[in-house]
Amino acid sequence: MDESEIENPDVVRVFDGYPEHIRQKMMRLRQLVLDTASETAGVGKLEEALRWGEPAYITKGGSTLRMDWKGRVPNQYAMYFNCNTSLVPVFREIYGEVFTFEGNRAIVFDKSDELPVDELKHCISLALTYHRVKHLPLLGV
Repeated sequence: MDESEIENPDVVRVFDGYPEHIRQKMMRLRQLVLDTASETAGVGKLEEALRWGEPAYITKGGSTLRMDWKGRVPNQYAMYFNCNTSLVPVFREIYGEVFTFEGNRAIVFDKSDELPVDELKHCISLALTYHRVKHLPLLGV
């Protein structure tokens, strides 16, 4: 699955509904998720779907991650994680100087931010393998 191959028509509609400058940012996040899934051992099949009306990425051994842009905060977009996991607290511990967080549920990006790709891919990898590492201190980092 690559950038041009969104198979779920509902997901296509959501991406198509973003303003163009944000759609490019969201497609970049999507591609990072897809790349990370293919590069991370044991991730398996990745499902792309909508959850709560947002593009979501689901794999059997991981925790669902979502992404979205909200018109009420037009200069920001975010990647969301299950707030009942230890993912965002661990991300904050490791990358507190790198990312901006929203509670225990999201990494928030400003539209002018340069994405810290390596750090973000590490966070995505931890989410995609969460059920294998959740018992480890700092998720095994």
